[in-house]
Amino acid sequence: MAAEMRQPIESGCPDGFQYMHPVMLRNYGQWKYHEHPRPGVLLHVAHSGDKIWTVKAGTTRILDVFALRKLTEIGDKLGDGFVRFTIRSNIEYMVADEAKVEPMIAALEEAGFIVGGTANSVSTLSHTQGWLHCDIPGTDASGVVKAMMDELIDDFRNCDMPNRVHITTSCCQINCGGQGDIAINVQHTKPPKINHDLVGNACERPSVVARCPVAAIRPAMVNGKPSLEVDERKCICCGACYPPCPPMQINDHEFTQLAVWVGGNHSNARGKPTFQKLVAAGVPNNPPRWPEATAIVKRILQCYKESAKDWERINDWIERIGWPRFFEMTNLPFTKYHVDNWRGSRSSLNASTHIRF
Repeated sequence: MAAEMRQPIESGCPDGFQYMHPVMLRNYGQWKYHEHPRPGVLLHVAHSGDKIWTVKAGTTRILDVFALRKLTEIGDKLGDGFVRFTIRSNIEYMVADEAKVEPMIAALEEAGFIVGGTANSVSTLSHTQGWLHCDIPGTDASGVVKAMMDELIDDFRNCDMPNRVHITTSCCQINCGGQGDIAINVQHTKPPKINHDLVGNACERPSVVARCPVAAIRPAMVNGKPSLEVDERKCICCGACYPPCPPMQINDHEFTQLAVWVGGNHSNARGKPTFQKLVAAGVPNNPPRWPEATAIVKRILQCYKESAKDWERINDWIERIGWPRFFEMTNLPFTKYHVDNWRGSRSSLNASTHIRF
């Protein structure tokens, strides 16, 4: 008899069904309809007649042990003991008894966790690792999220937007934050400064050369020591060379700035997925509250709220009104750097004589 195969325990994702609420497990794939009783609460009804309520609250993503204990305590005492985290770091509690919904909302709000983020609201901003975990950041993405969510919390708590709004932040230009209706990304504007005395001892030069996506780095001898040099005509200031070689410092209090992008959408529900496009560059990277970037985001959201039709995402709204009108409404300056002149994207190059830039 063949020996039973050992289940993998050190790789891959755990089986999600073992953590699923019994009502959800029993009716998996058999839901009849869902309703939205109030912001932050969803009701799902199965063909069997079973009902389950989901209460969603925003978190800070990078949670300390005290916050985690408080969140789980609320789930154990007032819920059914089942929770899950969404991709945007919201926490969701599933309960099979409607009477538990309001006490749970009250407990979450009292503990400082705002209930909301469902339907046509601004969901919690997602962000990359920032200074806590990443080796390449030009800013602290989680700090930008904190500052902006303080300003946008009413749009998270209420459902006043034409459609859902996903906002992302990224602490470097590699942008592992992904696509978003609005994105706030770091923008390095100067090539790295090289400390040639340290490169030979601290860097594996072939790895650094291979890391550059545009082949702008090459080995060099400087002052009789092995080092590296950058062809600034090729350099795109992405910062990818900094992690394998810290002496190639690219972060700078003056030349590391923020850029705002709009119109990114992964979904293909109503149209094809879209890439986000630059609308504001050179925004001051101004901690701890980043007021300039926050003001631009709020201005875009206000114009979107006032001008978009029901259920239009931001990319659909801009496609309908046109980019010239978008820049007029948001009062953002249009410069030559906004022109998409990459040769491989001629289908999207705005070359019409009817455009009024």
